Amino acid sequence: MPAYPPSLEVMFQEALREIVDKTEGGVAGLVMDMSGIAVDSYARDDAPFDITNVGVEFGVVLGSIRRAAESLEAGTTSEVAIGTDKMITLIRTLGETYFLAVAIRPDGNIGKGRFLMRTAAPKLIAELV
Repeated sequence: MPAYPPSLEVMFQEALREIVDKTEGGVAGLVMDMSGIAVDSYARDDAPFDITNVGVEFGVVLGSIRRAAESLEAGTTSEVAIGTDKMITLIRTLGETYFLAVAIRPDGNIGKGRFLMRTAAPKLIAELV
């Protein structure tokens, strides 16, 4: 994991905790770079999976979606949602290099999760650049 100053690690941790804990059904969240290296993550104690593994696997999918959008001249990918019977993973890009992912139970409040991710993104981007 890249070495960030302690103040940044606290900021990332607080932002992730706020998004997950304030989203009904929120389970875990992470900030990761596109190569699969986690910047920071947060998971509730009852999380049924490792959010870092989710980020690595879905980060590959995000890369494919970004390339497809570019080849279709559809613009820059900013958000992706992947729904399965056990979780919904929301992914928001943070510039060209990083992304924010949050896992939510299927019966959770996806709209609130999207809102909290969208409002946290500018602050996270500013700290990552």
